[in-house]
Amino acid sequence: MNFNRRNFLKTSLIGGVGCAFIHPAHIHASPATSHQSLSKVALTTGNHRADLVFRALQPFSEQIKRGIGNRRVILKPNNVIIDRQLAATHADTLEGILEFLKSIGITQNIVIAESAANGPTLDGFSNYGYMRLAAKYPVKLVDLDSQPVEKLYVADEKDLKPHPVRFSSLLLDKDSYVVSVAKMKTHDRVIATLSLKNIVFGAPVKDIGGGWGPKYHKPGMVNDKPIVHGSGIKGTNYNLFVLSQILHPDLAIIDGFEGMEGNGPNYGTPVDHRICLAGLDWLATDRTAIELMGIDFAKIAYLSYCAQAGYGVADPDKIEIIGEPVSKHKRTYKLNDNVDRQIIV
Repeated sequence: MNFNRRNFLKTSLIGGVGCAFIHPAHIHASPATSHQSLSKVALTTGNHRADLVFRALQPFSEQIKRGIGNRRVILKPNNVIIDRQLAATHADTLEGILEFLKSIGITQNIVIAESAANGPTLDGFSNYGYMRLAAKYPVKLVDLDSQPVEKLYVADEKDLKPHPVRFSSLLLDKDSYVVSVAKMKTHDRVIATLSLKNIVFGAPVKDIGGGWGPKYHKPGMVNDKPIVHGSGIKGTNYNLFVLSQILHPDLAIIDGFEGMEGNGPNYGTPVDHRICLAGLDWLATDRTAIELMGIDFAKIAYLSYCAQAGYGVADPDKIEIIGEPVSKHKRTYKLNDNVDRQIIV
């Protein structure tokens, strides 16, 4: 691979270099790559998180039940940090999903699974009130750091070599029906973080009990999450694109009840948006969220790459919105202070 840094992304995208880092057995088509003329995304508004997500999922009841079949259901929240609710998936959103699953007869083999970035995953579950869900519903709380892993390779923009990373076997397993329960947030490397990034960057694991920062990082502990960032903004976007082939969600849910703007994904400020999105085409769902946030989609590198590769629908003219019209609920989210450095397309 005789690539210099300037043409790293362009050449590798054209030549499909990223596929070489992934074992062929893992690659599977996204549900979004079917030949349907329109992708459907549900948009609901209201004053209660659980009700919002329940109503957003109802138009897809038959497809979701059929898609789950006998597979385990993994609800993957976005708990990038374990001690700030604004940055994390709310327990009420998860409860709305569990009530929906119960309404379509899915009451067994359901887990809420995460590998939190900055500290022990189960501490985050406790801080955010997930324990009450396990007491009320037949759902298990799973720390992905304690579960089996598989080794995959990601790129690094400094040396352009593949680097090994431990990824969650549960999220890679084709017998898992993966639901991304994401937050609508701005980001410091990819401008916005939504349903795809929640899965791709939640899948790398760390040693149990570890995390970023001196509070949780003890001598000898290994955290594989930073490796996936590829040493920079270009590496992060490229790895998101490559890994989307195997780690995209089967069902995308984006909680925008209270979004985050500014210096996300951890330390931004709240946006009282009161919306929820759901769709079986994760790219169409993320594309719709970008529009609702008032962001130029062309500036979101990793999503633009996925659109160019045909991993879903990103043309608004080919996305059917069920429920509320997007035009009525657009906001202009303030972006991260370093947004100018993030625009690489």
